[in-house]
Amino acid sequence: MAEDGFPRGGLAVVTGASSGIGLELARVFAEHGYDLVVAAEDDAISEAAAALRQEGVEVNVAQVDLATRAGVEELHEQVRAVGVAPSAVAINAGVGVSGEFTDTALLDHLRLVELNVVGAVHLAHLVLPAMIDAGDGGLLFTSSVAATMPGPYMSTYNASKAFLLSFAEALRVELKDSGVTVTALMPGPTDTEFFERAGMEDTKLGQMKKDDPAEVARDGFDALMSGKDHVVAGSPKNRLQTAAGKVLPEKVAAAAHAPMSKPGSGEK
Repeated sequence: MAEDGFPRGGLAVVTGASSGIGLELARVFAEHGYDLVVAAEDDAISEAAAALRQEGVEVNVAQVDLATRAGVEELHEQVRAVGVAPSAVAINAGVGVSGEFTDTALLDHLRLVELNVVGAVHLAHLVLPAMIDAGDGGLLFTSSVAATMPGPYMSTYNASKAFLLSFAEALRVELKDSGVTVTALMPGPTDTEFFERAGMEDTKLGQMKKDDPAEVARDGFDALMSGKDHVVAGSPKNRLQTAAGKVLPEKVAAAAHAPMSKPGSGEK
C-alpha cells in the first residue's frame, strides 16, 4: 500500500481518455503507478498518451471508435495483449445530444446509445471475466447527476446515464463475493469539451460555472479505491441536485430540468 492508503501498480484501462474527465482519470492512475491502456476515437489520444508517459508508466494507446462493436473488441484485444488482468477499468467515454428529440438527427441519438450504453455493456462484459478470475479489481462507470432525473432537450443523454447508474449498482451486487468492486462516478457540469460537442453552449447548463475535471477525476479515483458504490463528484450543488432528483416526482424533476437545458435558454 502507498502512504496515502491506495495501492500502486497494476494495469488501468481508461476510455474517453483524450481530454476532460477521462484524461484526468488516466493521469491520477499514472500518478499512483498504474500502467495504462487509454482509448479514444480522436487523434488527441496520442498527445495525451505522450503526456501520461512523463509519469514514468507504460502507456498503450487504442485509437478506436467505442460506439462500434469492432472498436470495443479491438480495445479489449489490446488490453489482453498486455498480459495481465486489469486492476481498474474506467468506462468513461460518452457523448451528448442537445435539442428537441424530433428536431435532432436520429443517427446522433443512436450513436449516443451505442457509445454510452451498448459500448459500456460490451466492454464490461469483455473485461470482467479476467478481473473475476484474478479475484481483485475495480470497475468505474462515469454516470452523472443527470441520472437522477429525466432530461428534456437531453432526453437520450440523461436516460443513458440513468442506465449506467442502475447497471453499476446491479453489477456491484452480483460481484460482491468476487473481489471486484463497481463504482458509479456522478459528476455535475464539468469544464470539459462536452458542452461544445453536444451543442449546448447556448443553454443555461452550458453557461453555468463548472467543476474542475481534475477534482472530479480524483473524487472518482478515491471512491473506486475505497470500494464505494457511487460518488457525487464536484461541488456541493451536485449533491443537492442528486438528492432533489431522488425525492421529486419525475414529472416535477423533468419540468425543473427543462429551463436549464432548453436551447437558447442561456441567451440574454
